[in-house]
Amino acid sequence: MDRFKTILYPTDFSEHSLVALPYALDLARQFGAELHCLHVVDEAYQYWLGAGETATVVPVVMPAEEMRKAAEEQMRRFAAERLQEVAREVITKVLVGRPFLEIIRYAREHGVDLIVLATHGRGAIASMLLGTVAEKVVRKSPCAVLTVRHPNHKFEAP
Repeated sequence: MDRFKTILYPTDFSEHSLVALPYALDLARQFGAELHCLHVVDEAYQYWLGAGETATVVPVVMPAEEMRKAAEEQMRRFAAERLQEVAREVITKVLVGRPFLEIIRYAREHGVDLIVLATHGRGAIASMLLGTVAEKVVRKSPCAVLTVRHPNHKFEAP
């Protein structure tokens, strides 16, 4: 491959995810690539509360539609504040689901050539037990993946 045409920058809007943004912006600029910015509302919010088999079951947190709308507003503000320096229009999208699955699905459906995402600095045991979105994306991605580690994260040998 001689150039990247479509770059995906997944974000959870955290400080850690911002570490990868300059890389995504710079690569998009250098290659004249189309940049996609994706946020996935984690479906793990769907915790339900009920008391017994006949009890009424109610959501503990806000409904998915409200969470999606809130995330879309956050994406709008994020794009206005952080994505203005790209020559081309940035495509923004908010999805609801399991983050790593939605990132991979989005990359396949949109012919993404490169995913640029940050790693979060979990300890070795937490990573073994839980995995991370970045690790799962690297393993399952249909394209190249550039992971960026936060500069303040120190490597800890397992």
